[in-house]
Amino acid sequence: MIILKRGELMKNTFKPVTIVFKVSDNIKELMIKHYYDRRCEKTPPYAIFQVKDFDCVTTLYESGKVMFQGIGADIEASYWIEQERIINNRNIDSTPTKEKKEKNNEKKIFINESTVGSDEVGTGDYFGPLVVTASYVSKEDITFMQELKARDSKKLTDEKIIEIAPAIIKRIPHTTIILTNEEYNSYHTSEFNMNKVKAILHNKCLLSVIKKENITNTKIVVDQFENPKAYYAHLANTKERVTNITFLTKAEDQCMSVAASSIISRYIFLKEMKKLSNRFNIEIPLGASSLVDEVGATLVKKYGQNILNEIAKLNFKNTNKILEKIKK
Repeated sequence: MIILKRGELMKNTFKPVTIVFKVSDNIKELMIKHYYDRRCEKTPPYAIFQVKDFDCVTTLYESGKVMFQGIGADIEASYWIEQERIINNRNIDSTPTKEKKEKNNEKKIFINESTVGSDEVGTGDYFGPLVVTASYVSKEDITFMQELKARDSKKLTDEKIIEIAPAIIKRIPHTTIILTNEEYNSYHTSEFNMNKVKAILHNKCLLSVIKKENITNTKIVVDQFENPKAYYAHLANTKERVTNITFLTKAEDQCMSVAASSIISRYIFLKEMKKLSNRFNIEIPLGASSLVDEVGATLVKKYGQNILNEIAKLNFKNTNKILEKIKK
C-alpha cells in the first residue's frame, strides 16, 4: 500500500465540465431543501432552481434532470451521486456530457476472464483520503471471488466489505495508493482537476500491478469516470502510461478485478475513517451531509481551522458551511 504525501503528485490545471443526470424523486426533494437559500432569482425555462457558485452552476429541472457546469462540477455532482447510491442503491454514470461515448453494441463483459482493473473511493466524502486500487484477478481466482459474492461490489454493505476484504487482500495481487488530505489540498490551491488526479493515481496503480506480476496480453479495465481521450490527455506528461484500457461504467459488475479493487479501496477507506474517529474520539461521518458540517464545526472549535487541512477536502462546500457555523 502506498500513501502519497505532499509534493508526490504532479501539478495540473482545472478544466470546466458539464455533468447531467436524472435524480430520483426523493433526492430531488433533498436538493430543493439543500439549495433553497442560494437560489438565483431568475431561472432557465422549466427549471425549479439555479444556483451559481464560484466554481459550479447547478440547475435542477422540473423533469428531475440536474445539470452541473464548471470547474467544480465533478465535486458537486459526486455528493448527489453518492446520495443516490446510499439512499436508493442506485449507480449513476457521471461521465461529462460532451465526453460520453456512443453506445457500442458489443458487450464488453469480462467477468470470466483474467483482467487487471482499477477503481477509487473517497471522491464524494468530505472527510478522509482518496483511495485508488488496481488488482489482478486471474481465471483461477474467479471462482474464489464468486464464492465471496464479490461481484456487484457497489451493492455490498460496508459490513460485508469489512468481512470479505481481508481474504481478497491476502489472495489477490493488488496495489493501493492513499492520497492524503494534505496532498489533495495542496493541489487544490494550485487549481487541480480531480479527474486528472484520479487518472494519475489509476495509472500508477495499474503500472505497479502489471510490473509486479509481469502481466502481458491481459485485458485492462478501468471503472470509467471520464472519456478515454480526456483520461489519456491527463497523462500527457507522464513518463510511463498504461494504454489499451477498456473503460466501462459500472465496471465492477462486469469485471472481477475492478470488483476486487472497489472492495479493497472501500475497505482501506473505512479503516482510515476509523483511525480518524479514534484519533478525535468522535464518529467521523461519511459523505458530505449536514452531519458532516456539525462534526466539522465541533473539530474546528476544539483544534482550530487548520485541522481541516489534515482530515478534509477543503474545496468541498462543507468548508464554508463549517466556518459559518463557528462564527455564530
